[in-house]
Formats: sequence, C-alpha cells, structure tokens
Amino acid sequence: MYADVRRTCLDDPAAAHGVWVQRRDELMADHPASPLDAAAKASFEGLDVPHYDPAYRFEGEVRPAPAQRLDMTTGTDGVVSLERVADVQVGDLGSLGVWRLRGYGGGLFVPVKDALAGTPGGTYGGGRYLLDTIKGADLGMSGGRLVVDLNFAYNPSCAYDAAWACPLATRANTLAVEVPVGERVFA
Repeated sequence: MYADVRRTCLDDPAAAHGVWVQRRDELMADHPASPLDAAAKASFEGLDVPHYDPAYRFEGEVRPAPAQRLDMTTGTDGVVSLERVADVQVGDLGSLGVWRLRGYGGGLFVPVKDALAGTPGGTYGGGRYLLDTIKGADLGMSGGRLVVDLNFAYNPSCAYDAAWACPLATRANTLAVEVPVGERVFA
C-alpha cells in the first residue's frame, strides 16, 4: 500500500491520500489481522478521515536529539524498547521525536499526539502513528528531508480493540496544537 502511496505522492499528495484512505478502509474491513471484531466489521462503513489539507505536509530536516531510551510494556508483544535517535521539525507546529525500535523487527517510528487527543470527535487519546518503517508506513524523503504529512496520521490497533497493546506518543511526540487531519477517533 505505502509503495503506491509514496509513488503517487511525488506528483499528487492529495491523490495519494485518497489511495491511502481507500486501502485503510479495505484493510480494516477485510484483512484477517484487522483490529475490528466481527460485529464492528459487519457495520463498518469506513474510517473518519478529513479531506487532504496541504498545509499539514512538511519536509523536515532530521536533527540529532538528546539520547533517550524507553522500554514500553505492551502486553501482547512484551517489552518494546525505543531509542530516540533524532527530532524532525513540522513547520511551526513543533518537533517530533524519531525513535528506533530495538527488537520487534527494528526500524524507525514516529508517533504523534495533538491537542485534539481524547476529545469528543477528536483524535485517539494515546496518539496516532505517522511513520512505522517496519510496516512500510512512511512517505520517504524529499531533497534529503523527511516527508512528514499529518494527513496520513493513523490510529494504532489499540484504538479499535483493547486486546491490542501499542507503543504510544510520549512528550517528545506531543504537539500543543490541534491537528484536524488524518484518521479521527473511531466511533
């Protein structure tokens, strides 16, 4: 899915977003590992994702960050260790920590939590994911900068089913502003 999205994003980020929304809906409705239970799948009509807004697409310089390590107990995956390896600026909204997953397949991970987190009709209280390279969930680089497009923020599996346990956003990944794009809380 993300290979198609990355390819389309080069010329038309809004069209890529449309592909992403459609594929996320298909995965939620049909994939055997969907976090939706049978009852939720039976009534599923699609995720709540606002239209694409180019004001929330950034190409951020990745900068060194203070060393930080977190060990998160997830229950289902045991302890997931994260190491902060960098920060990336997202325009005037702030910066986000870029984490390296130690174990669990490795890769880079960028969650985000905004001022709408946990509010009625807002975003998932624990935050959303922007980049998770183990799943191929990233938009790549542009001119040596990391593409961070908040329109593609998506809920972790634990937002849909409490049986899932997920690493969530920390203070290093919390923006003080509202981010009205990307996947909204699931009703």
